[in-house]
Amino acid sequence: MNDTVEVPEAGNEVRRRVQQQLGRASKTRAGMWFWEVDRVLLTLALLLIAIGLVAVAAASPATARRYSDATHVMAPMYYFWRQLVWVCICVPVLVTVSMLPVTLARRLALIGAGVFLVCLALVPIVGHEVNGAKRWIGVGISEFQPSEFLKPLFIVATAWMLSFRAKDPQLPVLFVTGALTALIGVLLMLQPDFGQTIVFGSVWLILLMISGISPAAIAGLGGTAVAGVISAYLFYGTARTRIDNFLFPTKDAALAERYQVEMAHDTLTAGGLTGTGPGNGMMKFRLPEGHTDYIFSVIGEEFGLIACAVIALLYLAIVIRVLMKLLDEEDAFRLLAAAGLAAQFGVQSLINMAVNTGIAPSKGMTLPFISYGGSSMIALAIGYGLLLAFTRRNPYLKRSPYTGRWSNA
Repeated sequence: MNDTVEVPEAGNEVRRRVQQQLGRASKTRAGMWFWEVDRVLLTLALLLIAIGLVAVAAASPATARRYSDATHVMAPMYYFWRQLVWVCICVPVLVTVSMLPVTLARRLALIGAGVFLVCLALVPIVGHEVNGAKRWIGVGISEFQPSEFLKPLFIVATAWMLSFRAKDPQLPVLFVTGALTALIGVLLMLQPDFGQTIVFGSVWLILLMISGISPAAIAGLGGTAVAGVISAYLFYGTARTRIDNFLFPTKDAALAERYQVEMAHDTLTAGGLTGTGPGNGMMKFRLPEGHTDYIFSVIGEEFGLIACAVIALLYLAIVIRVLMKLLDEEDAFRLLAAAGLAAQFGVQSLINMAVNTGIAPSKGMTLPFISYGGSSMIALAIGYGLLLAFTRRNPYLKRSPYTGRWSNA
């Protein structure tokens, strides 16, 4: 008799503790976060992370074989298990950052932006070169890419400076943020990293348009951007090589620079609409960097073009959800910061998918939350956590005190 009574009592105790921590009346940090955070945005991020684990598991055998040799044979699921470790790190980071108060999140982001800007400046001096690009800094037994961490922090810093225009439109924030973006662009070009330069520049232009600059200024910046691309083509060898090999490929270029893009397109379409099935893809074994830059193509081969379309819609859903939440946002900083972070997320995913489909030349851009990577996963977790922090809302804050509920009494 005692055993049958203890089970429901234990269940009631667990239920009572859950309600105490996460109930509507909870005053704990976890409880308040649970009701304030946008659970749709959180669910979409967790769904992308789960899809990423499946995708890395599909790409891992081909990558492990590519990087194995006679003296060192890598386990087929080596990259999957490492990605699982990174996921176990990045998910708590994402949740922790999303729980930060807006003021503290902004302050930490500003400090972090200064730190990683210095790290970015040190990359040409102390950086580690991989595949002809010097983008990483070694820390003990690991490495990190400063530009990945700088992206979301730069957006918050830029949003903070541009938000002052709401108080004083005469402040020279356009010049200051433009100089900061140009400095970062120069540092990235030295690595070289043309893809990240495009992301930083695009997000800066988007933030300027959201901040309400004049149409004449937008037209001037558009002309400057075109002039910048032309100048990069004329004076920046990496950009000229990428553009020439993509638009006007020679036989040698097709065997070198364009090989990856063409192989990615062939892998993407090899599975048709429904894919060859998990583990049945064969084209992925000929695809370089199938676990990082070209993981979208691996998904296309094994899970089909329909799965690729669903993933693209998930990224689009995140951007649309953020914009919808910001329609009635009154705080200029939160509006700019959240919109900029969503724009960075959308631009990066768009560039990666464009490269995989053959629309754009190779840029070394990962697919957010899906591509394999340590520093990129943690940096994305920080950025997305900031996005959740800046879109947190108290659902009862603006509710009319005269609105009541029907009662059964």
